[in-house]
Amino acid sequence: MLKLIIMTKELLQKMIKSVVSQAKELKDKHIEGDNSIVNYAAIFSQNNNEYEDLIEAIKEIGEVILDTKTGPLFKITPLDTVAGGLKLVKIRKPDKSRTERGDADFTINDYDKFKKEFLDKEGFKLIEREDFEMIELMDSEFNVRAYFSNPPLDKQLKV
Repeated sequence: MLKLIIMTKELLQKMIKSVVSQAKELKDKHIEGDNSIVNYAAIFSQNNNEYEDLIEAIKEIGEVILDTKTGPLFKITPLDTVAGGLKLVKIRKPDKSRTERGDADFTINDYDKFKKEFLDKEGFKLIEREDFEMIELMDSEFNVRAYFSNPPLDKQLKV
């Protein structure tokens, strides 16, 4: 029998906290002694039905501050996570290139030093955009990704 799970704001908050926790574990595996805090998280919806459910649930804890082609970005009621308070969450539309559960973006104090130290290490990749750049960290042992943006998203959006 097919089990129907209704996404509630509580389940969504648990999912967000889990993504941040796993991304922190990923980051800590590859970066010794780092205490950077979370700046932003994204939940990767796995199908259209889940996407719609996630959107309805997040509307109870936040509001859209930016619409993007990959999904809306919400400013939420601050959520305590293992990596600090979180107030920016994106619900990403289903995407075959994003099969993981989500990602978290961490604020690095000295981005240029960080970039020099880690960019050539396994799992790290530079992604350049028009107004910013970020370093992506992926590891097949994890069902999440970690990012380090310069400037961080909250600074880009002045949130």
